[in-house]
Amino acid sequence: MTQDVGARRGVVTAQDDGRQRLEFRRSWPDPIEDVWGALTEPDRLARWIGRYDGARDVGATGTFFMTHEQGEPVGEPMTVVECEPPRRLVVEWIQQETEDWSVALDLWTEDGRTWLRFVQVFPAGADVTDFAMGWHWYLDKFGAEVSGDPVPGDWDDFLAEVGPAYGRG
Repeated sequence: MTQDVGARRGVVTAQDDGRQRLEFRRSWPDPIEDVWGALTEPDRLARWIGRYDGARDVGATGTFFMTHEQGEPVGEPMTVVECEPPRRLVVEWIQQETEDWSVALDLWTEDGRTWLRFVQVFPAGADVTDFAMGWHWYLDKFGAEVSGDPVPGDWDDFLAEVGPAYGRG
């Protein structure tokens, strides 16, 4: 998927209750089942973000390891809140240094493309910029897994490329 950095950036909007909603949209010409597979199949998941150890049923809790972070991966409890293959996945996981995360991933097809909408909601007043950059990097890695395009460079190279668009770097 070829887009400029601005088009790949997430959009933050304020909700009525003051919380901030971060949304990314990406699309590929690949079938929805293939994009879903990149989100959920263990070997493909490991190539772009990490490893999930545990049951994959709705309501089940396992441990999620973000293995592409710097340092030793730390496993965090993750719960599958919703799972409607190949259309919707919602997960929540406990974070050590921030409020717990809830991430919703929705897939649909339109005009011969499979679309992904990624949404995470943050507390009012949270600085969402660093989270947005991190998810941007992971979604670029996800896109490479789906499309076979080159994987983005390491975090430092990625930050040098996109940081200025986020006011960082």
